[in-house]
Amino acid sequence: MATELRRSIESGEFQRFERLPPSRTLAENLGVARNTLRAALIQLEKEGLLETRPRSGTYVTSPDQEVVVLTAVEEATPLELIDARFALEPHICRLCVLHARREDFELLDSLCSKMETAICDPVTFAGADTTFHRALALATRNDLLIWLISQINIIQSLDKWTRMRHLTLDEQIIRQYNKQHRETLNALRSREPERAAVKMKEHLETARISLMRAEEDSVANRMMA
Repeated sequence: MATELRRSIESGEFQRFERLPPSRTLAENLGVARNTLRAALIQLEKEGLLETRPRSGTYVTSPDQEVVVLTAVEEATPLELIDARFALEPHICRLCVLHARREDFELLDSLCSKMETAICDPVTFAGADTTFHRALALATRNDLLIWLISQINIIQSLDKWTRMRHLTLDEQIIRQYNKQHRETLNALRSREPERAAVKMKEHLETARISLMRAEEDSVANRMMA
């Protein structure tokens, strides 16, 4: 019951600050007993989605979107992060082929060179890597995609992600990432959208495997401690 009501709130069926119908009416509309409804309302009030005001009623008080976004960012799992990147970055590469300018390719090339000289410097590599992927988004000239990538970058800047990335960034994996970055850039410069998308997918699959292994090792170490 709580799930059904939560879905109604999140879908906009019940607007923020709107007063819910009286409990008897709401229970009849939903086809549930009033005690079942009462339990669901209590649960949603604990979650911060509802507020009961004495002698007034129950109101929707769902968190504003900034809070929702912040929570999603802070609670994102490694699989969610990689899945989001898989959904976005291959197509970002396709759009780069259409919209990237000479100065974009020059920036991407300089970032590849910087990463290639940071094989033994994970901190420098990680910084240039983040800038490289953001530069790809900037080259699309699509403000929404740029914003979405910025949210992914926020996740990757959190302490837990920084520790996990640095666990994975040994010389071997940095060399592999550098090769994949360069191949992606070459495909972009050759104006081959599908090849660029494939190279990005290969890169993200490597990152997925590396992150998953780091997370498994971290869990195993905590269990042994």
